[in-house]
Amino acid sequence: MVRPLLIALTISCAAAAFAQTPLPQPTLPATSAIPPETIKAINDRFEAYRVSAHAPGLVWGIVQNGRLAHVGTLGVQDPATNQPVTPDTVFRIASMSKAFTALAILKLRDEGKLSLDDLAERYVPELKDWTYPTTDSPRIRVRDLLGHVSGFVTDDPWGDRQQVMPEATFTALLKAGVPFTRAPETAYEYSNLGYALLGRIVTNASGRRYEDYIESEIMRPLDMAASGYEIGDVPTDKLAVGYRWENDAYAREPSMQDGAFGAMGGVHTSANDYAKWAAFLLSAWPARDGADTGPAKRATVRQLGVGTSLPRLGQRIRANNPAPCPTATVYSGGFNVVRDCDLGLVLTHGGGYPGYGSTLMMMPDTGVAIFAFANRTYAGPAAAALDAAQILKDAGLLPERTLPASPALTALYASAGAMFRAGNLAPGQDGLAMNFLMDRSAENWAREFARLKTAVGNCRADEPIMATGWLAGRFNWTCERGSITGDLLLAPTTPPRIQAFRMQERPAAAQ
Repeated sequence: MVRPLLIALTISCAAAAFAQTPLPQPTLPATSAIPPETIKAINDRFEAYRVSAHAPGLVWGIVQNGRLAHVGTLGVQDPATNQPVTPDTVFRIASMSKAFTALAILKLRDEGKLSLDDLAERYVPELKDWTYPTTDSPRIRVRDLLGHVSGFVTDDPWGDRQQVMPEATFTALLKAGVPFTRAPETAYEYSNLGYALLGRIVTNASGRRYEDYIESEIMRPLDMAASGYEIGDVPTDKLAVGYRWENDAYAREPSMQDGAFGAMGGVHTSANDYAKWAAFLLSAWPARDGADTGPAKRATVRQLGVGTSLPRLGQRIRANNPAPCPTATVYSGGFNVVRDCDLGLVLTHGGGYPGYGSTLMMMPDTGVAIFAFANRTYAGPAAAALDAAQILKDAGLLPERTLPASPALTALYASAGAMFRAGNLAPGQDGLAMNFLMDRSAENWAREFARLKTAVGNCRADEPIMATGWLAGRFNWTCERGSITGDLLLAPTTPPRIQAFRMQERPAAAQ
């Protein structure tokens, strides 16, 4: 009659110990310098793109471990002067500006000045009298604008030419109402108008001009002194002049001054400046202990990668691989959030604009970003950036961060191995969750262990588990005649216990 009390005391002590034990911190493995041959391969790819796209100039960069690991400069700032592109040459980055707008919205949310679920008309009263397309249409929320699910029609290229619209004209446009292409929250459609509205929301919620808020609250704290919105403020000897390629010749695009649509695409910046922005964003991953030192909290930055729109399936063509790469994409705060078959989690966005094209790829699980700017209309080098990422991947330069196994996962994984070696559940029965024996009886577990051993022989069953979370992991056991792969899943209880233990044999002939 003493045993139940002892078990209860053991569980209670284990629960207290687990609750007081800090979770292990994820770390990035040490990365080596990028070899010259890899740099050359990437540079050649961007140069091939620049030539084929008839872009006068292009700059590209790799951000790694919180710094600009390499910057490549190609071509000229202006064909009229033939001044070469440098890391300090200033380009407009077009729709890559949207991430600044999205972070400003989240920052204002953190400050208690707005809610993502608020109706947009709370901050932009001109929307209150709009007529919606159906009687059951939901009214537009702030988060709908962030995710391009507001019901507005896709407005490239119309929106790109609205950069110069005066604020008073924008107010008049909103008062008159705009047509919808569908009911809000029913489909994704890319809307520059929606992000211009977010810019107005930043202004009205903060009580400060949108551009002033971004520059003072985000850019300047990151020491982005060469970045801003008014292109006329850029010294002429630093500016990449925008052109379009027409009739086999360059035609200069107008230099549009900042206006009401700046929130959708008005940022200008240099490679040296932009690398600070990309490094700051990447520094939000992984979640960890420690003080927040940036202009926005790490958790807030990570929300830029949480989809707020409807998913889209697709595939991309891979260099040197005939099989297409399946992808799944949602739009979030100024980013397409992509699950890529080769590169894992990718936050990416391009920019297309009169006189300019740009792209950014961030791979948070590796701490690496690739960006590129060009000064030709809609010359967005996204394909070249993807190829650059693949070159880094193939060279072993995109190592994913390692998540250490938690004490509970380590202990219960050892218990799972002991059960397999014994051929029954006895060695680990105290670590089983209440569902475990309801899902499969102890007798059937013994039969399963015996079947696996017949298929592949005895296994080491002690090779390290690869944590996929604090309460889950994958493993691979080397066996006499093959291997066993599997995963261990713990229950959300205190203390954690094994809720699932899955194994799949791979006989030597099948490997």
